[in-house]
Amino acid sequence: MDDPTEGPVGAPTLDAAARKALKAQAHPLKPVVMIGQDGLTPAVLAEVERGLVSHQLIKIRVLGDDREARAAMLAEICARTGSAPVQHIGKLLVVWRPAPAGSQAGDGQASGRARPNAPYHRKKAA
Repeated sequence: MDDPTEGPVGAPTLDAAARKALKAQAHPLKPVVMIGQDGLTPAVLAEVERGLVSHQLIKIRVLGDDREARAAMLAEICARTGSAPVQHIGKLLVVWRPAPAGSQAGDGQASGRARPNAPYHRKKAA
């Protein structure tokens, strides 16, 4: 799978602008799933699924050195989870799946920053 725009059948498709925006959002993220020497086990796929449900956009680190094997893993992950490939750079894979309709995960409140209850007032300069 050389062109990440063409996901598996049934997976969401991304145009260039959407992929660029998702790459920018994924840049500061840490990998939430690591794939070891055993490859794509059912446990790894379950963790990928759990990460996609929680975050929609996740990074996956693959510890193998074979680029073709990593590309095949990306294609299989996207096919099994219904996600879209965003990026494959080095040993990192980035995948995205939109939040299911009616879920609270994509409401924009996932920034982790506390919202103040009252407006902030600066102290007067002395």
